[in-house]
Amino acid sequence: MEKRTKMAGKKRIALIAHDRRKKDLIEWVEFNKGTLSKHELYATGTTGTLVEQKTGLKVRKFKSGPLGGDQEIGAKISEGEIDVLIFFWDPLEPLAHDVDIKALIRIATVYNIPVAITRSTADFLISSPLFEKEYERIQPDYESELKDRILKIVQQNSEQG
Repeated sequence: MEKRTKMAGKKRIALIAHDRRKKDLIEWVEFNKGTLSKHELYATGTTGTLVEQKTGLKVRKFKSGPLGGDQEIGAKISEGEIDVLIFFWDPLEPLAHDVDIKALIRIATVYNIPVAITRSTADFLISSPLFEKEYERIQPDYESELKDRILKIVQQNSEQG
């Protein structure tokens, strides 16, 4: 089974960047300011503050990544309140909150939202004709699959009992 979710033309975009990638993200946002100004922007604390200061764009800010901001954005993805994730991460920097980052990318994959973790991918994503159009994304219906698994386990246990 699959689930279909409509994304409006006005996307809700989460912006995250590790410390050594913040400059790249700010430059990318500045370059794409005209396009991004038509959408709703969200970000982890420090990144969001920098984006607002450097570009003048309005950003809804969460906590800093290591303080739970990555998880807050993950929750918004699971609630259907984030449509796109732009995450400039630093693969060479070991981070104390690596598990949070993996969880965030995992949840974005579960909900099948577009994710860019490099500047090149972000360029391709924002320049897609789909970026400013309504779009129906398809994802597996994990809730139905889980219910089916639980039902099978219950049936097996009752047959064995």
